[in-house]
Amino acid sequence: MPKANAMRTYLDWNATAPLRESAQAAMIEALAIVGNPSSVHAEGRAARSIVERARGSVAELVGCKASEVVFTSGATESASILRALPIASDVIVDQTAHDCLWAHARSANDNTESMSSTLAMGLANSETGVISAPERDDAGWIYGDTRSKWLLLDVVQAIGRVPFSFHWSNADFAIISAHKLGGPKGAGALIVREGVDIEPVLAGGGQELGRRSGTENVAGIAGFGAACSATLQDLNAGRWSEVEKLRNILESALAAGEKETIFVGKDSERLPNTSCFVLPGWKGETQVMQMDLSGFAVSSGSACSSGKVKVPRVLRAMGLDDREAECALRVSLGPSTSEDDVLRFAETWLEKSKKARVRAA
Repeated sequence: MPKANAMRTYLDWNATAPLRESAQAAMIEALAIVGNPSSVHAEGRAARSIVERARGSVAELVGCKASEVVFTSGATESASILRALPIASDVIVDQTAHDCLWAHARSANDNTESMSSTLAMGLANSETGVISAPERDDAGWIYGDTRSKWLLLDVVQAIGRVPFSFHWSNADFAIISAHKLGGPKGAGALIVREGVDIEPVLAGGGQELGRRSGTENVAGIAGFGAACSATLQDLNAGRWSEVEKLRNILESALAAGEKETIFVGKDSERLPNTSCFVLPGWKGETQVMQMDLSGFAVSSGSACSSGKVKVPRVLRAMGLDDREAECALRVSLGPSTSEDDVLRFAETWLEKSKKARVRAA
């Protein structure tokens, strides 16, 4: 996987992963194919072949059937299935779920009865990396005091970093996004369990077996498929276990230098690459700017919300007070991250933190 600019250190993989060389090559090759994948002539069949090969690669990574993969523009569009369900009037959303689930659920949900139709939740939180496995009993999926018939899993951050199988999960729907895997931005998929009937996510010409109309983004899908194949190789080769070691080295260095640092979710099961930490009194947005000027790309939360001045909802849901939550920083690593990268980051962050304390005194 390509490194970021040599003058900078990229530590924001949860926002987007660097584009893989194999994905870029697949996209360039696909751009040379002139046909529409819905056309029956040779050019159209060539485009269709690219789409279907990629569908198979996505299915292999996710652990589902190729026929269960519906290509979309990304996770946010995939989450709109919450509005397309005929029973979408009652959706329960996990408190730490991504904003895209909350946005679509708000447009569909008017009540929270004791038996909801759908539970929507993230398997791994993008801001903290904490993994939340859903539970169920004979009455349905469990969330607090409620039971739900259907389960939608956001596996955007988890897929390819920890083992996952859609079939083993027993979920009804899952959403994934290509750019978290080293694929292109603007491509993703909705996984729909075989036998589940849904209204079209987008109505129109009936592409994607009538589930999502619109001419397929052939180049984006080609890059998505290539990224899935490379991601599966990385997972099977244990590369994310090496990333976890680097994450632990980073946290040990930070904790040794700043005893008051709070590591969010450290005692919970987490993604191997994610560290969310808080140094009370030093605002996260200030840290992001200072580290950026020092050559490090990090974030103060989800890329969809980090540009907004607000206290992170997820961190409050995890028990942090407003003062702590506004001081959170997220560092997320990847297979091309080196030990030198994390140690240089730790050294720079600790130097900046000491200066921040002097200014605040």
